[in-house]
Amino acid sequence: MKRASMISILVTTFFYLCCGCFGYAAFGSDAPGNLLTGFGFYEPYWLIDFANACIILHLLGGYQVYSQPIFQFANRFFAERFPDSGFVNDFHTVRLPCLPPWRVNLLRVSFRTLYVASTTAVAVAFPYFNEVLALLGALNFWPLAIYFPVEMYFIQRNVARWSARWVVLQTFSVVCLLVSAFALVGSIEGLVTQKLG
Repeated sequence: MKRASMISILVTTFFYLCCGCFGYAAFGSDAPGNLLTGFGFYEPYWLIDFANACIILHLLGGYQVYSQPIFQFANRFFAERFPDSGFVNDFHTVRLPCLPPWRVNLLRVSFRTLYVASTTAVAVAFPYFNEVLALLGALNFWPLAIYFPVEMYFIQRNVARWSARWVVLQTFSVVCLLVSAFALVGSIEGLVTQKLG
C-alpha cells in the first residue's frame, strides 16, 4: 500500500505540474480551465469521452479518501448516540452470485449514499463549478494531504525535533502551505472574476 500510494502521488504530481506549467507557459493567464475542450475542439469524441471517464475514475478515488474523516465522524457519532440500535451497529451478510459474501452496515450504506447524492446535487446545481472546486481544493490540500500526514509520521516514527528528517519535512510542509495560499488567492480571484464577468 505504501509503494502504491507513493507511485500514485508521484504520477499525479507529475501530471498536474505538467498540465499547470505547460498550460501557463503556452497560454499564460488565458489557459482554459478544461484543457480537453477549452479550445473549442471536441474531436475525436472517443478521446474526450475516454479522458472524461479517467477523470471520473480519478475523482471517485479521491472523493473516497477525502470523505473518510466525515464517514468516521458520522459512524462514531451515531454509535455513541444510539448504542442499542440494530440499524446503526449491526452488520448483515450479503451474498451475490459469483462474488464472495461481504458484511454491510445499513447506517453506513444509507448515510454514505445520502452524503454522496447530496454533495453531487450541490455540485451540479452550483454555478462556477471549476472555480468552487479550485477553492475547495486549495482549502483542503495542505491540511489533509500534507500537514496531518506529516505530523502523524512524526509521532509514529518518533522523529526528533531539528533532526535532518524533521527539517526537510517541515520545509516541505511550509512550501506546500505557501502553494495552497497562492492557490487559494488565485481561486478566489477566479471566482470573483466569474461572478462579475
